[in-house]
Amino acid sequence: MAWYAFLNVFFFVLHGVVIVFNLTGWLSYRLRRWHLACILLTAGSWFLLGAFYGWGYCFLTDWHYDVRRELGLVVDASSYIHFLLIRMGMDWWSSSTTDILTGVFFAIAAVLSLWRNFGHWLGLPVKFGKRN
Repeated sequence: MAWYAFLNVFFFVLHGVVIVFNLTGWLSYRLRRWHLACILLTAGSWFLLGAFYGWGYCFLTDWHYDVRRELGLVVDASSYIHFLLIRMGMDWWSSSTTDILTGVFFAIAAVLSLWRNFGHWLGLPVKFGKRN
């Protein structure tokens, strides 16, 4: 049981880091390639694996929910963001509204990542401030 308790905390931290990085990683010029890889991995899980397991499928969420079920803990949301909002007492929106907002913010982050990684091909600025 101690192992599952550790994994529960581990997945909270790991998934939280992935979510924050997906939303903000495009800001760092040095991390732009890692951010694009993370965005592509997330999109691959949501859409490629999602074609088989259900749209929006996330393997991290699946693994974390398995751990929580082994611990006898509640899993009361289909999406991880809605699950987090419920855990934090911030479940103001329905699950479908949360899913839409998650998709919108993810799409914005993906476009910004593409801009930071490939914008120079279109003559767009990809660094903030002075160019070196």
